[in-house]
Amino acid sequence: MKDFSFKLKLIQELSKGEFCSGEQLGEHFGVSRAAIARHIKSIQELGIDIYSVKGKGYRLEQPLDLLNNQLLVEKLELPVEVIPIIDSTNQHMLGQKALQSGSVCVAEYQTQGRGRRGREWVSPFGSNIYYSMYWRLEAGLPAAMGISLVIGLALVDALEELGIQGLKLKWPNDVYFDNKKLAGILVELSGQAGDAANLVIGIGLNVSMPEHVQGIGQPWTSLKEIVGDLAISRNEIVIVMTKKLHDAISIYEHQGLTPFLEQWNQYDNFLEQPIKLIMGNREVFGTCKGIDQQGALLLDTGNQIESFVGGEISVRSAS
Repeated sequence: MKDFSFKLKLIQELSKGEFCSGEQLGEHFGVSRAAIARHIKSIQELGIDIYSVKGKGYRLEQPLDLLNNQLLVEKLELPVEVIPIIDSTNQHMLGQKALQSGSVCVAEYQTQGRGRRGREWVSPFGSNIYYSMYWRLEAGLPAAMGISLVIGLALVDALEELGIQGLKLKWPNDVYFDNKKLAGILVELSGQAGDAANLVIGIGLNVSMPEHVQGIGQPWTSLKEIVGDLAISRNEIVIVMTKKLHDAISIYEHQGLTPFLEQWNQYDNFLEQPIKLIMGNREVFGTCKGIDQQGALLLDTGNQIESFVGGEISVRSAS
């Protein structure tokens, strides 16, 4: 969006909690009241709630905790790019060349955020974390099979360090709380046989998702809903999350999935429960028995234990 730096400054001014009139804002920024009104309207189109009261002016319904590019670079000592409005953080990184392993892109708003199987990832402005990390996996594409499970465990580890308890994981790539989706993971791969694999690891984490948001076709929750008065900044979450991802992927590169198997079983939302696997028009019922050494889902169908792998499988409770 053109001239978004001005809109960010306007958002910050409106975040102070007091009403500001169009005239005051115009004087502060050196523009007309009509220009302020136009910018307010375009900000509202991003899903940001702005109160407008005749005789008082404008203010945000609640302050926004904006991402700080300089702070993230200083704390992580890695290439970090904060882009206010983007089509998709994953798509942005997929289009880059010669990225350093561990490079991060985060956004305030995605116009084309996506999850598994091409589903839309709802991305209101400044409410959540829309995050992608690049990693060059030297062992190649076959070694990436269990990576989304490791990413999920790293994300849970980060959130627990920040004081969030009671989290669960749904195979292969969702973080749950109380049977509601808190975060999703989308790992996209590229590379040639016999060469290193290029991984773009996308994470969407609901931090303070507006209650009235539209377009989510499943039960969901947010950190704010879980803990009430959320005192954790989104910048802090990005910092801790990135460090945990680095640690977990480094272990995975050298030792594979084995060190993570026991931890996965501790967090598996459906372990030893009846589930249904949906694969296109096919449905398979059974009892979830965890994962194998490669990260495949193990299902006891009554006659045998079968393993399932692939990005086109949906897991649902059958109880």
